[in-house]
Amino acid sequence: MKYMRHFIIVGALIFIVTVLVSLLLDNLTLLPINASAQATPIDSLFTQHFRLIAFLFALIIVFMLYSFVVFRRRKGDTSDGDHFEGHTGLEITWTVIPLVIVVYFSYVGAQSLDETLRVDPQAMEVNVTGFQWGWRFEYPEFGITSSELYLPKDRQVLLKLTSTDVIHSFWVPEFRVKQDALPGKDFVRDLRVTPTLVGEYKVRCAELCGGSHAYMESPVIVMEQADFDSWVEEQMEASLPDNPAERGALWATRYGCIACHTTDGTSVVGPTWQGLFGREVTLDDGTTVVADEDYLRNSILNPNDQITEGFQPDLMPPIYEQQLTEEQIEDLIAYIESLE
Repeated sequence: MKYMRHFIIVGALIFIVTVLVSLLLDNLTLLPINASAQATPIDSLFTQHFRLIAFLFALIIVFMLYSFVVFRRRKGDTSDGDHFEGHTGLEITWTVIPLVIVVYFSYVGAQSLDETLRVDPQAMEVNVTGFQWGWRFEYPEFGITSSELYLPKDRQVLLKLTSTDVIHSFWVPEFRVKQDALPGKDFVRDLRVTPTLVGEYKVRCAELCGGSHAYMESPVIVMEQADFDSWVEEQMEASLPDNPAERGALWATRYGCIACHTTDGTSVVGPTWQGLFGREVTLDDGTTVVADEDYLRNSILNPNDQITEGFQPDLMPPIYEQQLTEEQIEDLIAYIESLE
């Protein structure tokens, strides 16, 4: 019992340090704003982990510092310290308690996972396509395609994720949940989100996918249901421009062309489109070709057939023959031709 006073003091110090560290972690705002129903159980789990981290930190630091101060060798003391053979009860305790904690967090984690995967039969479906380096969102219920993700507040959305080239990962930090987008029609992944806070966010790619991975972002706009219905109506009533070049600009945005090809003369992943039409282009084998309609059409349908000097091959996926109609290709060529 001679050490009981020390255990009481240490216990009080551990409690105080745990509370202080927990308050510090809470004030650091380690997590972004909570903007979805799925984020609530995840944040609750995070909070419990932060409390446990604070307690473990206090348990280690307090015992260590208290021992340094109280049980240090005094000046002139040359005697041996107390000798301990072991303590069966203590060993059982520090084995059972961590086991109980792990089992508890496994149970709470399973509950959180079940809540994030909860199926709402009235969920709105959105097809999400990732590509180097952008996102395309299709609303099959309304026949709408957009480069920005519009979502109604307080309604579950079933995101059907796929990719046209490499592995991407759909992630809106405020929603907490994320899911990989895999290439191939046979690898469609589901992600359910129920936005709860009106506002503007960003979808980011959470999988390193190439040179412009850091810029693979798209706006996410959460709206009241009435505002979302108005947006849908506007999109359904909107007609395509009569001018082929204007339609081509629309396709270039929708299918991610502008992620790699600029229209201001600068070069990024692919050659700039400004002043390209009718210009003599040097290829990587040293030959030259005029960038006429045939060249542009071949570059869209067979992007690795003629690589421009100074640019890498195999970056543009050969997928647009299946994705674009003949009319859309003509519009894209008209748009490039207009960029003098």
